[in-house]
Amino acid sequence: MSVKLPKIMTAVGFLEPGGPEVLQPQELPVPVPGPGEVLVQVAFAGVNRPDVVQRQGHYPPPPGASPIPGLEVSGTVVAVGEGVVQIGEGDRVCALVSGGGYAEFCIARAGHCLPVPASLSLDQAAALPETLFTVWHNVFERGYACEGETLLVHGGTSGIGTMATMLGKLFGLTVIVTCGSAEKCAQALKIGADHAIDYKAFDFVAEVARITDGKGVNLVLDMVAGDYVARNLKCLAPDGRHVTIAVQGGARAEINMAFVMSKRYTLTGSTLRPRSDTFKELLAQELLTNVWPMVADGSLRPIMDKQFPLAEAARAHAYMESGDHVGKIVLAG
Repeated sequence: MSVKLPKIMTAVGFLEPGGPEVLQPQELPVPVPGPGEVLVQVAFAGVNRPDVVQRQGHYPPPPGASPIPGLEVSGTVVAVGEGVVQIGEGDRVCALVSGGGYAEFCIARAGHCLPVPASLSLDQAAALPETLFTVWHNVFERGYACEGETLLVHGGTSGIGTMATMLGKLFGLTVIVTCGSAEKCAQALKIGADHAIDYKAFDFVAEVARITDGKGVNLVLDMVAGDYVARNLKCLAPDGRHVTIAVQGGARAEINMAFVMSKRYTLTGSTLRPRSDTFKELLAQELLTNVWPMVADGSLRPIMDKQFPLAEAARAHAYMESGDHVGKIVLAG
């Protein structure tokens, strides 16, 4: 039976870029799903670093996307657009979206939705899409990670870092992470990392050499860029791969290309939000085949930190920027 939908909803957005305080609740029309789309009544929305960067004015939404922040949601489908047959009203889903997640209702492409198993809570479901899509594509597709290899992940207790650790272990990788304190290193080890390096107390290049007996790692998942790139390359074994997914330490890097050539390194990277709907749909299908069975049987769960009410999104952003979180932050709709 169709749900009688309101015409107006609460969403959290901003009029001008700035600090967390610019995020304010506002009243907006409930969106209507178009062809190939569904309308999700949002139970939870994930809070991610790109949301913070968007709020700061440095990561505008792609053309046609909602200006409201929020790149992942979970909830119940309450309306479907023309041509949607794989999902129906009443289905519990989580979805990767291009924007609009910080709201009571959100449009999602049907092909970008994943079914929420009965064993998975909706807060956990909202914490999965952005990290899963990102890690799967960058570690296993762009980075060609293979069983038996060693992966170095910076930001080991972040949402991406925790997911990279858990997914890496499930697929037979040795995982080394860097963290900003001894306490966070201890938490990273509990999550499943094989080794955790306090980058404020130790030189991670020297520590990687020690841990690997001088062999180096096969793959680096880098969220820092800047002057980390040259240091990351010193951590790589011959034929190693370096994948950049964020530039928190600066967009420019100076590297010795003769060194890259002599070691046969591959340098790559990606951003997820601007990719085509078709690309994201294919990625969702790969996750359904390769990863979702692990979600369904409970062997893969996101590391959860804090929940905030939707109206307190500003507090959630301030908390993320403090760097104190371990794992995922979500907003309760």
